[in-house]
Amino acid sequence: MNPLHKHSPLHQPRWWALLVIGLWLGFSVATLTRLPTWGLVPIAGIWLLLARWRRWGAPSPSRPVRPIWPWSLFPIALWGLYVYLADSFGMVDLGAVFFHLQAGMEEHGGGDRIGAALLYTLSMLLLLASFTWLVRHDHRWRLTDRLLALALLAGNPMLYGIGQRGAAIVTEDGAWLERRYVEPVILEAPRDPPNLLLLYLESIERTYADRDRFGDAYAHLKALGEKAVVFEGVRQVDNTGWTMAGMIASQCGTPLMPAGLLHDSQFEPLGHVVPGVDCLGDMLDERGYTLAYMGGASTRFAGKGVFYRDHGFDRILGREELEPRLEDPGYVNSWGLYDDTLYDFTVEEIRRLEQQDGPWGLVNLSITGHAPNGYPARECRQRQGEFDGVDILYSVECSAWLARRLVERLEEAGLLKDTLVVIASDHLTMRVSAWEQLVAGKRDNTFMLLGQQLEPRRLDVEASTMDILPTVLEAMGFVIDWHRAGLGVSLLSGEPTLVEEHGLDTLNARMREETALQERLWEGLAPLQGPPPPAEPVVEQVVETPEDQAPEVPEELP
Repeated sequence: MNPLHKHSPLHQPRWWALLVIGLWLGFSVATLTRLPTWGLVPIAGIWLLLARWRRWGAPSPSRPVRPIWPWSLFPIALWGLYVYLADSFGMVDLGAVFFHLQAGMEEHGGGDRIGAALLYTLSMLLLLASFTWLVRHDHRWRLTDRLLALALLAGNPMLYGIGQRGAAIVTEDGAWLERRYVEPVILEAPRDPPNLLLLYLESIERTYADRDRFGDAYAHLKALGEKAVVFEGVRQVDNTGWTMAGMIASQCGTPLMPAGLLHDSQFEPLGHVVPGVDCLGDMLDERGYTLAYMGGASTRFAGKGVFYRDHGFDRILGREELEPRLEDPGYVNSWGLYDDTLYDFTVEEIRRLEQQDGPWGLVNLSITGHAPNGYPARECRQRQGEFDGVDILYSVECSAWLARRLVERLEEAGLLKDTLVVIASDHLTMRVSAWEQLVAGKRDNTFMLLGQQLEPRRLDVEASTMDILPTVLEAMGFVIDWHRAGLGVSLLSGEPTLVEEHGLDTLNARMREETALQERLWEGLAPLQGPPPPAEPVVEQVVETPEDQAPEVPEELP
């Protein structure tokens, strides 16, 4: 070997360590900003030029190598976790993390994430080793290590969010949302209440309707919207941005605030999901509805089966129940059934429900649009051509077409007479191939109603998915208290929503400070602390504090 090669940069551990640090720095900046992925290259280059100018890591005869462990290793690892979550989901939702840890993550379909997680872990180990080498060989980095550790901890958004939740315990007003919660009450029901078909389209937000950005990916849902009541402007508030949270927001009128320490056993999955509130299923069950849930994924994941069992549903059909009925046992994805198969079973289930006495309700959850790439069905591949495995707009178009075809099949078969059809996204999508276009402007959820008694129209609103519950109840002909249910307001009533009155920023800020509503959601799960206290005399509740006594409900019933 040429002796000169031993002194080239590639044969010096210093430059390998600096390169790893630079690439991680560039990748982190590109991930947490709107820079394209290739933006990591110039950032890493700037880092290496700065390192060469400052001679970082260069040996100094007067400063021997010290075998120490840097204080910054743990803070760097925490930042690595945050960057991984941001790269995987687009936005890091601590509520989702806490809820899934407690509700259980068995039978998840994120097998494709395991490989990415292993690569992240390997690269993080290389980063920690590289930083350790730099600190041991450069006394300047040793001197600043503790200060850097403190800065990294203070600036980590994950720790900031945890600190905000901790501060809620001692906040001056932890019941702002609780005072605005209206217990769902049906005052009057129609003589012949309609059936209900609620189709959740996984991650198919209405933002995709913008043809300038997304072409015709949403065209089939637009076509359905021509004969529906379409709501534009249904935003996403915190703690409603994943599947279980989205379903609870739209069926219970509340955000899904994780149980936290209210959980009866911190080391076992939840035995109940939001047992302290009545939801859509509870109210329909009380009025004689036969209720069913269908989804291609496992109902054991994230407490879906527990939630529906707790809230009035008679039949809960997920992967475990439906997969044995497949004609082709190999036609499944990592989550479960493809949606063309699921919708075939949905038609069969509705035929069964139609043969029973009394009204029925069916909630259906698709999988086609699931981030990051979607799971387009075989029938879509035959219709749309080859799928490259990445393009989310291909999957969006597939999901929209399958939903439209399902509704048309049911209409042609006469299975939607006296039925309200609700089509909604469960939440805004997480990081996908069209992420930069999605976050370039305001985003909103899909929400439309199809029914014989509803005049097709478009309503421009400022609302959230929590407003879906009262809107669906009124569209079904039920009279509800004050046009409200939970934190939601019927979008058919003309009454102002919480988003209109207070704005998303205020709602999200209050969410981080709320404790009383969280306690209501998980009532009954708090660990017992000795015998219950003696009953106290009932006193009239003060529902407003002086600073927020603005009238928020009418003084008289309309």
